[in-house]
Amino acid sequence: GRLEAVTQQMGYHPQYLDSFLKTQHYLMHMDGPLPFDCRHYIAIMAAARHQCRYLVNLHVLQFLRAGGDPQWLRGLEFIPPKLRNLNEINKILAHRPWLITKEHIEKLLKISEWSWSLAELVHAVVLLAHCHALASFVFGCGCEQDEGLGGRGSLKPLSLGNQCFCEATAGNSYGQELLRINRKRSLDSCMELDSLRERMQRIHVETEGRDEMRLLQQDREEGEGQGAGWHISDPAVGLSPLADTDGEVTGATNLACYMQDPDFGYQDFARRDEDQTQVFRVQDYSWEDHGFSLVNRLYSDIGHLLDEKFRMVDGLQSSAMAKRQGCEPSVFKRGIWNYIHCMFGIRYDDYDYAEVNQLLERMLKVYIKTVTCYPEKTNSEMFDRFWKQFKHSEKVHVNLLILEARMQAELLYALQAITQYMI
Repeated sequence: GRLEAVTQQMGYHPQYLDSFLKTQHYLMHMDGPLPFDCRHYIAIMAAARHQCRYLVNLHVLQFLRAGGDPQWLRGLEFIPPKLRNLNEINKILAHRPWLITKEHIEKLLKISEWSWSLAELVHAVVLLAHCHALASFVFGCGCEQDEGLGGRGSLKPLSLGNQCFCEATAGNSYGQELLRINRKRSLDSCMELDSLRERMQRIHVETEGRDEMRLLQQDREEGEGQGAGWHISDPAVGLSPLADTDGEVTGATNLACYMQDPDFGYQDFARRDEDQTQVFRVQDYSWEDHGFSLVNRLYSDIGHLLDEKFRMVDGLQSSAMAKRQGCEPSVFKRGIWNYIHCMFGIRYDDYDYAEVNQLLERMLKVYIKTVTCYPEKTNSEMFDRFWKQFKHSEKVHVNLLILEARMQAELLYALQAITQYMI
């Protein structure tokens, strides 16, 4: 039940939580183009781009529960080439989605032993966008603070007062059931962790001899001091990626093994020359008119779930939050949404962007940009100092807007590239 911190924060808005849990459950656990273990590994790759240990550790455990190969947890070098080929689009979507082109799509879909199908790729793209955006929420709401998960231990989410979380989601039948299941899983987790420890130790013992023989053979063939590769005595390899020196299951300690080109990050989007990247204009390609139908056709029903989630966050009540800013709720929410999309180069021709500076004070804009573009840099000072006039539930609401606006932005670029490939 390690997702509990996220569900507690989203529990301030139970209707949204219900929609979120339905979507996540469908992505991870229901019928779909991708095998279950691959889904969780893709989530690990996505979360690692933002150094989100909370999500990485969660999906490492889920990956093993789904029967995933523990060797994959040693890093990208140990996974099938087909899955490793997803790394480039993961990197670009996480940081500069406007760079996605139909050539990236074509490279993954080309006929070869390791090619993706369109349905598989759409499933993978939705997973990547979901986990990138969820990492923003995790950092923005302080869910990464759990020291047991390697968090910074500084952001302290407020409690729900005298109201139990299960009561806070009253009337939320799907969320209630998921929370009941999660609580049951948490009771079983001690036994599961013991089982995982035994499994990892057994695999380590079984592979240690093979690795040593293989490396000794390499030494003989390539000469002393050359080509030894990973040596089993290296503590980064000799220990299971799920075990620390005390034998405790803690999750991967080095997230770098799950990504390539770690220095690749967000850069401010700027209007380009005509022969370079152009502004993405929503009237030319929108979620409602284009993205929804494409994703729903290639990955049945996910379009409806995503659309419900986008509409749900737009419909959340925010009268008090907007009143503090001196405007109507819909105006305030649209200002935040369009500001986030603007940072990714997405523009609405019917919107006056001068409103953004009028509606959002500078400190709030800095916070939104940090959580959206480089969430791993979010810190407690930003959370406390820049949000003094907001209630905690209002802070969560804004972070939900960030989550959904960012996810939709990534999906728009990826789905547009897929559409261009199909044409």
